Amino acid sequence: MNSFVPFLLTCTLILLCSCVVRARVQVLDHGISTELMDEVEKMTKGHYKRVREQRFLEFASKTLQDGGRAAENLDWESTFFVRHLPEPNIAEIPDLDDDYRRVMKQFASELERLAERLLDLLCENLGLDKGYLTRAFRGSNGAPTFGTKVSSYPPCPRPDLVKGLRAHTDAGGIILLFQDDRVGGLQLLRGGEWVDVPPTRHSIVVNLGDQLEVITNGRYKSVVHRVVAQADGNRMSIASFYNPAGDAVIFPAPALVEAEAAGGAYPRFVFEDYMKLYVRHKFEDKEPRFEAFKSMDSHSSNLIATA
Repeated sequence: MNSFVPFLLTCTLILLCSCVVRARVQVLDHGISTELMDEVEKMTKGHYKRVREQRFLEFASKTLQDGGRAAENLDWESTFFVRHLPEPNIAEIPDLDDDYRRVMKQFASELERLAERLLDLLCENLGLDKGYLTRAFRGSNGAPTFGTKVSSYPPCPRPDLVKGLRAHTDAGGIILLFQDDRVGGLQLLRGGEWVDVPPTRHSIVVNLGDQLEVITNGRYKSVVHRVVAQADGNRMSIASFYNPAGDAVIFPAPALVEAEAAGGAYPRFVFEDYMKLYVRHKFEDKEPRFEAFKSMDSHSSNLIATA
């Protein structure tokens, strides 16, 4: 049997049992070979140790010494970003050896396929036409935005003072996380309480971002999460973001908007405009971001009506 089949069945059951759900699912039967995942992990940790560790620790130590607001706004993580779509940039990233580039490209290809299958599962659960969500993510060039954030969270001498990554929701669409299986720290907010997401070997954590909350008209909610800095251990995190294109117009799917809720509970906007607001307010509640665009949408409608 195709190893992806039990994963599809498991996810279908989870999704069908959910009406309004804050969606973060950890899955094992995702169809990506464990050999590839082991290779990605080994090379990522080796790259951090060889290239990034010393420069990060020098910067972070100075910030801790300065203390105050600088430390409060510090995320205890060393990161780099790889863009896969629409135009890949992995060949331009310095200090990556050829084998690491090859493995990351292969891993990204598998994750892209997984993200699109998951989006079709969401369509099935919501009663939307197959492919609706992937089409909603495409811009004028016919492609979504797809990229990977590679993070290392080194041991922190003052976990009482700084976060590994401050609490936030993800701005985009569907996020696939391959995290360290030895060092924890990822937490999600559930019912007002922080809940640990225990590391599980060879699993992929599936998270939904703000754009899917809008498109599903709130049937699926983006999840508030954070990373707690650890005094011991070096945590690896590889988060791949399958997002709308910059010029994609995002709005609630008409089939999910109830007749009495004129215009739906969520606004209409261009994704790159949302991102401009998000980067300024990432670590704040998402609802004011939605309200800001609802106000703009309403203002535009009034101008058209009175023209």
